[in-house]
Amino acid sequence: MKYTLNEKKNGQVTIDFELDAKEWEADIEKAYQKHKGEYKKEGFRQGKVPRKVLEQTYGETVFYEDAFNDSFAEYYTKMLDKEKELFPVDYPELKVQKMDKTGVKFSATVTVLPEVTLGEYTGIEVTKKSAKATKEEVDREVEALRQKQVKFVEVTDRAAKLGDLVNIDYSGSVDGVKFDGGTANDQELELGTHTFIDGFEDQVVGMKIGEEKDVNVTFPKPYHSKDLEGKPAVFKVKLLGIREKVLPEVNDEFASSVSEHNTLKELKDHIKEHIEEHKTHDAEIEAENKLIDEVVKRAKVDVPKAMVESQIDHQIQDMSQRLAYQGLKFDQYLEYIGTTVDEFRKSREKDAEKSVKTSLVLEEIIKKENIKVTEKDITAKIQEIATATKRNVSDVERDVKDDGKEYLKNTILSEKVINRLKELNNIK
Repeated sequence: MKYTLNEKKNGQVTIDFELDAKEWEADIEKAYQKHKGEYKKEGFRQGKVPRKVLEQTYGETVFYEDAFNDSFAEYYTKMLDKEKELFPVDYPELKVQKMDKTGVKFSATVTVLPEVTLGEYTGIEVTKKSAKATKEEVDREVEALRQKQVKFVEVTDRAAKLGDLVNIDYSGSVDGVKFDGGTANDQELELGTHTFIDGFEDQVVGMKIGEEKDVNVTFPKPYHSKDLEGKPAVFKVKLLGIREKVLPEVNDEFASSVSEHNTLKELKDHIKEHIEEHKTHDAEIEAENKLIDEVVKRAKVDVPKAMVESQIDHQIQDMSQRLAYQGLKFDQYLEYIGTTVDEFRKSREKDAEKSVKTSLVLEEIIKKENIKVTEKDITAKIQEIATATKRNVSDVERDVKDDGKEYLKNTILSEKVINRLKELNNIK
């Protein structure tokens, strides 16, 4: 096999291949041996028909297509093994110029990894958000703990109000006809939570125990039941009971009952510290992303469409897997949000292009800064994982061998390039 690598044009490289008669004959013979079992001929057992007989019957080119398809991958791989600086990012587009008994000439045009021209990636200044916890944030956390200690006390001497937990019977109908799922007995409902259709809970407010009332509502658009969507409905409601929400007083006794702290001040100090740990982590990640965005903005690279499409494919695959855990298929999700596959892909183009460009720029910085992952780095990371997950090092090592080790190396490499950029720039 001979091949010629042509000059790159518009992000693509064309490789011209040529097979002589001897090489092509060997490929045809291999194709015959592989596919002869697919042919029948009277007077011969299936799979035993001589090649010449098949060629006389179906024409001498009968195995040409199979020979080419079966052997192309081998020739293409051999070429890539020799051309270490050629990095295809998509499947090649093939064009056959000649195919006869004297040999084959064909070309493969492939999109290749683009060149990245780094801009200035040092001396950049980005600002990190404050990680201080505010009084309001601490109070919100305390209130959340307080809400978990709520008790409901039976009341009989007043009408229902917002915040109450009521017990009701109800039966719904549209145009006088009851519908599936519209009837229930002894149903608990916390008024003000908007659990039911808009307007339902507001009309229960003011009812007294034993009182019956028609509650008029309209089903929203969109609604999971197309038969009910946008239609007015009447619910016959009977109030069976009322329980009032009672919350504990926020004091030292409350603090000791919900935590290991003896005083409210200690509890609030702990909450404040916890919030600031999270805010510090989030602020650090956000600042790192800002820095990477600035570095990427300064770089020049023509992102191939093939890489963008591949990135969108990965996004769809990841989303499909997450939806599967919820019992949904991707096409069902698209129908629910009212879009098509083409529209969805179009909406993801900018993010996908940014993601690809970011990866290409960071890879170029890794090369320029000569950032590498050593066995010592991998050992340290395994120890870190073992400590964080409270597992034995040997168990973690077993989990990350083979494919997992490559993932671990990529993780370490990402951390190293980000740390290097933080060293070369200024996060205030």
